[in-house]
Amino acid sequence: MTVRRMLLVAHTGRPDIAITAGAAAARLVEAGIELLALAGESGELDLAVFDPCDTTDSPIEIVLAIGGDGTLLRAAENARPLSAPVLGINLGRVGFLTEVDLDQMDEALDSIIGQRYRVSSRMTVEVTVEHDGELVAAGWALNEISVEKGTRERILDVVVEVDGHGVSAYGCDGVLCATPTGSTAYTFSAGGPVLWPGVDALLVMPSNAHALFARALVVSPESSVTVHIDPAGPSAVLACDGRRIHEIPPGSRIHVCKGAKPVTLVRLFDQTFTDRLVRKFKLPVHGWRDQRH
Repeated sequence: MTVRRMLLVAHTGRPDIAITAGAAAARLVEAGIELLALAGESGELDLAVFDPCDTTDSPIEIVLAIGGDGTLLRAAENARPLSAPVLGINLGRVGFLTEVDLDQMDEALDSIIGQRYRVSSRMTVEVTVEHDGELVAAGWALNEISVEKGTRERILDVVVEVDGHGVSAYGCDGVLCATPTGSTAYTFSAGGPVLWPGVDALLVMPSNAHALFARALVVSPESSVTVHIDPAGPSAVLACDGRRIHEIPPGSRIHVCKGAKPVTLVRLFDQTFTDRLVRKFKLPVHGWRDQRH
């Protein structure tokens, strides 16, 4: 019989999260599930260390993320190469990507133990950076690829291209290339639109651009977006989900496209994205129409 194995990723260092993670781990282990942790967290969580090179016949079934959206993104970083879905339990503030809040944890664990769950696929983006004809950096993201100015006192001069054709040139703080999942994260803060997860598209959003035409672009998933950095300007910083950071020299060309491999998220409930949006952002849905009655 195949042993069920899961990976636990937690925002360690907070006593409340350590208690919650310990309780979740105890429930799963009691149900006969082998639980592992990342090398830097295994000691605090009192779990065996996960070895990504392990060739055991029992794959990782689920990556359990206990924390906020940052913890879930870190879990996704480990889950994607394993083709394992991520279940997020929110102990952060908004926790938009997470599936359940703390008061739903027991119900969620019961569903996981009973294998009563489904998964949803989320688009990713991939990036390559070319400088003087050579590949100098590459990466991927679930939320967004951000290209930002490397020094506070200088603006970043860029030309944005879609499928090799220039769209606009401007000085800015940066350019964000986001997935629909990431539209409610960094690009949302920059004033971008919210895309429903079912929309298969790439969102391009300038940040504090000095230009008449500096609007968000919603691009076909089959297209490639290129951000060309001024060769005579300052260097830039490339960030994948705000985690994997690369310094980019002037004159570089950053190519972004739809990722070949998605990230999958565990879904336990039938809540629609609309309801999630209203609940997480506490949006007012009762207005003057309700006041008439």
